[in-house]
Amino acid sequence: MDLGISSRSALVAASTSGLGRAIATALADEGVRVVINGRHNVEEVVAEIRERGGDAVGIAADLTEPGAIEELVKRARAAVGDIDILVLNGGGPPPAPAYAVDDDGVSAAIDSLLRPHVELIRRLLPGMRERRWGRILAVGSSGIQAPLPDLALSNLGRGALAGYLKTLAAEVAPDGVTVNLLLPGRIDTERVKSLDAASAERQGRDAEQVRADVISTIPAGRYGDPSEFGAAGAFLCSGPAAYITGTALRVDGGAVQSL
Repeated sequence: MDLGISSRSALVAASTSGLGRAIATALADEGVRVVINGRHNVEEVVAEIRERGGDAVGIAADLTEPGAIEELVKRARAAVGDIDILVLNGGGPPPAPAYAVDDDGVSAAIDSLLRPHVELIRRLLPGMRERRWGRILAVGSSGIQAPLPDLALSNLGRGALAGYLKTLAAEVAPDGVTVNLLLPGRIDTERVKSLDAASAERQGRDAEQVRADVISTIPAGRYGDPSEFGAAGAFLCSGPAAYITGTALRVDGGAVQSL
């Protein structure tokens, strides 16, 4: 299938590792000019994409720092022109049970999982609406649909973003802009390895035992590969996906027991 985005430009937040990197790579493979963003290793990812024949530039920035997003958007536009595709992504807060959440934790979850994404949208959405074409895709979590134990801060911040994006999707659909969420289950990234290790430490068990227990609950019988997640993200950013908006798509191997 021709995804019809080879002439487009994308900004992928937090794309130097894990799920963001997988989506950025998949978009570049489709001929999209991709802006790689992260705190570290941006040039490493750019070099990898270029070796695959893709087009990418790197802009290092911590999006939680004051003024960082304004500068990122300015530099991204200077490098690749108008941004047609915006992928929202960011690292999750540390594990925590709901009863232990305090004011500082709430503020940290909002500051990392909500505020930067809303500001990116505010700065890039007007151009998409004016050009009557745009894709906004947020990397969420299956915890939005089935809140995950011991991840109360992630459930809080990602749930708030999901509500905002669902509201936004209806508002901008007439302008040719789609807004969707892509929800990972257990994808084999460093983040998931760290969660397994934290769970193992709490339980006094080996991390491989914890991983095996989790796999036993996944109908597909394995963790997902990041490239599978990236491919799903590229499709939701494509031309043929123009009639898909306000939707949350799970990539979880069937783990969540609901439609």
